[in-house]
Amino acid sequence: MTSSVDCRPPELVDSHAHLTDERFATSLAQVLQNALAAGVTQVISLATNAEDSLQVVRLACRHPGVHPCVGIHPNEAADATEEHWRTVQQLASDPAVVAIGETGLDKHWDRAPFTLQQEFFERHLLLARERRLPIVIHARECLRELLDQLSRQPTPMDGVLHSFTGTWAEADEGIGLGLHISFAGMITFQNATLDALRDVAARVPLERLLVETDSPYLSPHPLRGRRNEPAHVIHTAAKIAQLRGMTIDELARATTSNARRLFGLEARSRIGTD
Repeated sequence: MTSSVDCRPPELVDSHAHLTDERFATSLAQVLQNALAAGVTQVISLATNAEDSLQVVRLACRHPGVHPCVGIHPNEAADATEEHWRTVQQLASDPAVVAIGETGLDKHWDRAPFTLQQEFFERHLLLARERRLPIVIHARECLRELLDQLSRQPTPMDGVLHSFTGTWAEADEGIGLGLHISFAGMITFQNATLDALRDVAARVPLERLLVETDSPYLSPHPLRGRRNEPAHVIHTAAKIAQLRGMTIDELARATTSNARRLFGLEARSRIGTD
């Protein structure tokens, strides 16, 4: 009697992707099939402005396994009107929405005054509390200021510091404020300058760890230079598993459980279901 070997990939959740990006406009169905073939059964799809928030909710209605977040990216704050903000507030009540974001702070680009970014970040934090939803946070070259703003919140926030690039001390502080830490394709890059970030990925408590693609950006090694997509999160998960001395299956079980708990995904649809 012969026994069959289960060759299915480990089940994963891509905790951060931008599926409304124009680079997916003509290929999303295939991208989601690629994801399923790679073991990715659910994708958190982020918005960057009011119109994008509307589109991501509509997209999720058409594609099982895609779960929307609504918000205004800090780099989009300068173009946001009060009407745009009301749209985000209204969409946040949609039962399909699983989080508020992408929001946060960014000093790399100068499209929006920093004080305006801080104002909009505060609005998102309040909205997340009002709707009892987690928050997805962007921080680029201003993690100190962002953590300071979070530390002034009345209670810890449920949410995630996405595509984390900070120090262990900053990660630990974020965890203390209630957040998860998510790593994207940069963790796989072969640059020695990223060794410190890999050390952080090895130290984050397993119950606060998430994986993401941030697709279509940040394609992992060995796919750098190509459009990123949710299927590629397996490369990031494999690298983190290696760093932590775990199997990919162990790492996938933990991060998938974390994502489903944080975003309330357990009873929600998965890719390939009706």
